[in-house]
Amino acid sequence: MDGNGRWAKLRGKERVYGHSEGVESVRACLEKAVELGIEYLSLYAFSEENWNRPQEEVDTLMGLMMQCIGQELDNFMKNNIRFVVLGNRTRLGDGLNEAIDRMMATTGSNTGTTLIVFLSYSGKWDILQAMKKAAATLALGQIQQMKTEDLDPYLVTAGVPDPDLLIRTSGELRISNYMLWQTAYTEFYFTDTLWPDFRKPQFVQALEAYASRDRRYGKVK
Repeated sequence: MDGNGRWAKLRGKERVYGHSEGVESVRACLEKAVELGIEYLSLYAFSEENWNRPQEEVDTLMGLMMQCIGQELDNFMKNNIRFVVLGNRTRLGDGLNEAIDRMMATTGSNTGTTLIVFLSYSGKWDILQAMKKAAATLALGQIQQMKTEDLDPYLVTAGVPDPDLLIRTSGELRISNYMLWQTAYTEFYFTDTLWPDFRKPQFVQALEAYASRDRRYGKVK
């Protein structure tokens, strides 16, 4: 969800203003996903590399997450949305972790759209922590020889299907350490639209572009 800071700068505002407006784009896309019956919507909200940003901006982003959790519970329950946070949560504060746990527990039995927020996440970290767990299992002799699919249960996304579509906003043309293992056959959609301007029409346009593609998974049709 790139472009919040640039969006704010273009309007002579502080970066925090862009992040706040970006939350409205999250609401719009989630509402559309629920409307269309999309089973999973994932948001790359904060990478492990983002911890290197100025402390004031980091604090603002964490505060926004706390605020959103407090404000959105009723809406999630009303719309049957399940809330999940994935990432290296050891780096998050106790208050935020407790709020996340409460939100996940409360919405855990909802059966509609699952909203996954990747927070303090890194694709490389995810693969590394999965390999450590798999190595421990190998050492116990529970697995004799690993295949690529044998690593899936150890990733933080265990039980979640690999993404069909990855949308990258603001003109950036890179994956930025996001779900490196899981996106092996994901379709990519790049747009120059800054995230605060990415609302329902732009989301639908991305979905339509995806629907027109021929997915072959390395095979010949």
